[in-house]
Amino acid sequence: MTVLIVSGTGTEIGKTVVTAAVAALARAAGRSVAVLKPAQTGVAPGEDGDVAEVRRLAGDDITGTELARFPEPLAPDTAARRAGLTPVRPADVAEAAEKLAAEHDLVLVEGAGGLLVRYDDEGGTLADAARLLGAPVLVVAPAGLGTLNMTALTAEALEARGLACAGVVVGSWPAEPDLASRCNLADLPKAAGSPLVGLVPEGAGRLSGPDFRAAAPSWLGPELGGDWSL
Repeated sequence: MTVLIVSGTGTEIGKTVVTAAVAALARAAGRSVAVLKPAQTGVAPGEDGDVAEVRRLAGDDITGTELARFPEPLAPDTAARRAGLTPVRPADVAEAAEKLAAEHDLVLVEGAGGLLVRYDDEGGTLADAARLLGAPVLVVAPAGLGTLNMTALTAEALEARGLACAGVVVGSWPAEPDLASRCNLADLPKAAGSPLVGLVPEGAGRLSGPDFRAAAPSWLGPELGGDWSL
């Protein structure tokens, strides 16, 4: 695949760390990688955002691009409107990703929140950008109670739009998983209709870059270039 969309079943569930892990494995395989963040919210000018974090973890030879930055930690459409700034539209995302894909082996597009979060005043979403690109979507989900419903809803939204799911990754696997988390390992593929392709341990984003890159293959399955298996 040339372009891979990384979306989540919600916010604060590990999308950036998963994006970094996928990027790290692709770079280790000798592929050139670009990371595109269509809308960075909740970060002030001059502060490091998600793209900077991906590059810190996966390597500074990764190309990083933001299309827009809005200061308040809100949905991109709301954040743009409140800031009086131009929103990002799905066509903008697709155009930027296509340009990056012309010069890189892999382009990772990291969304904001879930798949259907609004990016503009016309209701454009990351799913719309994925459809314009014909790109598969990697779903990042939490481990515990409630994740099956959120994952199933995301899978239904993908199917309704004719979008391919590249699999599900648990974005923050607890050091001491509870009963629900352990059972969800078997149930998440059923909810998603797609395989579980990785478990990223909680706290992975606190590692140094070299330690992160050394450990990343053990977190993701062969579909994403790693050696993890359930």
